[in-house]
Amino acid sequence: MEQLEQITEFKSSPELVEQLYENGIRKEYKTGSIILDENASIRSIHIVTKGTLKVIRTEEDGREILLYYIKAGESCIMSFLGGMHHETSKVKAEVEEDAEILFLPMDKVSLFIKEYPQWLDYIFRLYHKRFEDLLEIVNAITFKKTDERLLSLLRKKRELTGNKTLSLTHEQLANELGTARVVVSRLLKQLEENGVVQLGRNKITLM
Repeated sequence: MEQLEQITEFKSSPELVEQLYENGIRKEYKTGSIILDENASIRSIHIVTKGTLKVIRTEEDGREILLYYIKAGESCIMSFLGGMHHETSKVKAEVEEDAEILFLPMDKVSLFIKEYPQWLDYIFRLYHKRFEDLLEIVNAITFKKTDERLLSLLRKKRELTGNKTLSLTHEQLANELGTARVVVSRLLKQLEENGVVQLGRNKITLM
């Protein structure tokens, strides 16, 4: 999805789409770029028009955990809420896959809520989706073993990229799962022995 016109809630309001393009700033980013950092001021919200972002939370001990992905046509509801209440960011947004992003200033975010019901519908849908994503994370951490969470994460990355061979390190996976690298390496070796994955240098192929 590369055009805002394709977002479900915007199809009935060409005027809203026109205003988004007119008031937003479009930028391109490479994989690994930080779009929003923790404790940063939120002056705009970002709508992904191409590519994928991942939203991460860092704990006090420095460990990180993946909260959810933001795909094309979506935005970060935490940026909405933080910006609306003049709070700093509680999360970090990083480019997972080369992305194009439209940044909309916070004053326009508030104005569009009053003027376009489609914009409010869009925000509510995102809120609902992110709530479900976070419930899934809580459920996984509480009830699933680390190997199950690891395999689920790999499959989600395959779904996002459309590629069964993933370019990433054991350290990256450990950070996103909130666990140690040695744990991930051991579990990946077990998955390889079971014929579930094939390991290469900074590459993992799902069989």
